[in-house]
Amino acid sequence: MKRRLINLFALLACTAVVFGCSSSEDSSSSSPETASASESVEEVGSLEGTVEVSGSSTVEETASASESVEEVGSLEGTVEVSGSSTVEPVSVRVAELFEDVAPGVAVNVDGPGTGDGFELFCNGETDISGASRAIKDAEAEACAATGVEYIELQVGIDGIGVMTNANNDAVDCVSKGDLYALVGPESTGFDSWSDANDLAVELGGTGGFPDAPLDIFGPGAESGTFDSFNEMTFKSIAKSRDQESREARPDYVSSGDDNVILTGIQGSDTSLGWVGFAFAANAADVKLLEMDGGDGCVAPTPVTIASGEYPLSRPLFIYVNPAKLADNPALEAYVDFFMTEVSLQDAVTEVGYVPLAAVEMAATQNTWSSR
Repeated sequence: MKRRLINLFALLACTAVVFGCSSSEDSSSSSPETASASESVEEVGSLEGTVEVSGSSTVEETASASESVEEVGSLEGTVEVSGSSTVEPVSVRVAELFEDVAPGVAVNVDGPGTGDGFELFCNGETDISGASRAIKDAEAEACAATGVEYIELQVGIDGIGVMTNANNDAVDCVSKGDLYALVGPESTGFDSWSDANDLAVELGGTGGFPDAPLDIFGPGAESGTFDSFNEMTFKSIAKSRDQESREARPDYVSSGDDNVILTGIQGSDTSLGWVGFAFAANAADVKLLEMDGGDGCVAPTPVTIASGEYPLSRPLFIYVNPAKLADNPALEAYVDFFMTEVSLQDAVTEVGYVPLAAVEMAATQNTWSSR
């Protein structure tokens, strides 16, 4: 029943976005084939007889699902969504499409960061929390302490884009060793790119960086991108070198707002920074750097991110508070809509992220429908 309602949502969304899911040219044209098809339909309409239908799908179920969709159209209420600034554009786009189906529901979305979002969520202040990484043990414990349970749903894939200014011709590709030497915990105080050369070579990087100011801009500790970048780039190297800190150096310009980070990178010809791929890919006056994970330099693209070939790829999630579903039908309807292909494929792609493969999408939908 739940899956049937999700499918009906997808049909309604498709109709809302593109009338009839067909072009006006197709619908307005009249051809011999169209006339023939119409005559065939008329013939079928005049047939008499009985058809026996077996299986799990019944007229009663379909009618019930249709009534449920009608109820959604008349819903009123509010859904509060917070968390990752990376996931925020997905939630906003889904909310825009959902408004066509349920105009009486207000979905409020903001993106202070994954960590800050979980703090609000575990305090019971939000219905859904977006996250650009999985929930941490400490955050899960904080939720448990306040009696807040959650349903984890993966909704897409993103890569972390490492960038410099478009005018910087000296750097095109970096390895994790290079990034550790430039931005890792042992690089604190490095003011020039060339300061990182010896450490980069020691770690198997390319080095050869220019004697030019190293102006670094990146997410702060409140951001899931900060955590993901540290995990994927620095953690294993720092551990092997017995470093107490396994995070980025503290002396860079940090912000929870990706637009602020991009502005910083755009403002310095020899800058270095990182944000989610979708933000980086659409930004002007920046250059996305290729990453060498050991098998040569790989450019970040939707294809290389989805395949995992690009070394800095990560899953995107939403976390739903199940206790709030009974008291807020609008919340259940919004997440139902989020689980449709219109949202998990079209909306995710529209805002620049990589949609889940069919198997992963089915797993996410099953997690929600079998809750």
